[in-house]
Amino acid sequence: MAVPSPDRHSGGLPNGIRVIVRDWLSANHTLLLAEDDNVLIDSGYGARIAETMARLTSPDALADKRLHRIVNTHSHADHIGGNAALTRRYGCSVAVPAADAEIIRTWDTRALLLDYADQRCERFRVDHVVHAGDDLVLAGERWHAIAAPGHDMGALMFYNARSRILISGDALWANGFGFIEPQADSTACLDAAEATITRIAGLDVALVIPGHGQPFSDVSAALTRAHSRIAQFRREPEKMVWYALKAFFVFSLLDRGGIPSQGLAAYLEGVPVFREWTTAFLGISVNDAAPILLADLRRSLSVKIEDGFVRPA
Repeated sequence: MAVPSPDRHSGGLPNGIRVIVRDWLSANHTLLLAEDDNVLIDSGYGARIAETMARLTSPDALADKRLHRIVNTHSHADHIGGNAALTRRYGCSVAVPAADAEIIRTWDTRALLLDYADQRCERFRVDHVVHAGDDLVLAGERWHAIAAPGHDMGALMFYNARSRILISGDALWANGFGFIEPQADSTACLDAAEATITRIAGLDVALVIPGHGQPFSDVSAALTRAHSRIAQFRREPEKMVWYALKAFFVFSLLDRGGIPSQGLAAYLEGVPVFREWTTAFLGISVNDAAPILLADLRRSLSVKIEDGFVRPA
């Protein structure tokens, strides 16, 4: 069967696939559309559910059609946060990676990096689990589930061999990948991330739909950048810690809209991920870490000081 002709609304994607590009607070949505099986890959952050609903019900997306299924690439709040609200609206089922199912069912907020990182997510029901190696028929097309550990050790990617499309979640972006959680010995996580990148290199991929950022076709360049970042983290483990802390902090700014600049150290002290990781992996206090974090993010133009608040730029 021939690859369907490109649809004018989807930027060259096969007809029946829509990518809704979000930001760094909500993950991208990939809609796979068929008459009796409309599937959403990743549902965004819960605090932005009104925008998610508006984007999904636009004429270029679901419009007034039903959503039948949600499938998640992994269990971070920016990917699963809309699950509960969407299941209430549409009565759709939810499928999650098998490795993450238990922490979702027991609602282990530490493992889910929720209150531990000052993030929120409404609890939802797991209807199905997806194992690495499973072949899923989604909207009439066969997608192969591929293990993608590293950023999230239980994460999955979804690959359609006919269209040569990879839905990578946060395992590969055009310029890197999602943070890697520091450990007492982070070698295993880095090895896993590198194995994931190598696994992608072995696929025939024409287009990657990442968890954040625009879909991209220059897969080779993205893989090279990812390998380079992993090598840097191996050489300088503290950079991996700072990368993760900056990601969490910018997420908090986007979620809250801003944090008083005079209360920055107090805010960081009150959030376990900042308090514990700076001490355990950087050997400094939150008071020492706060000005370094702020200066680095201002230098990269990721944040700004405005009206006495640190705000996302």
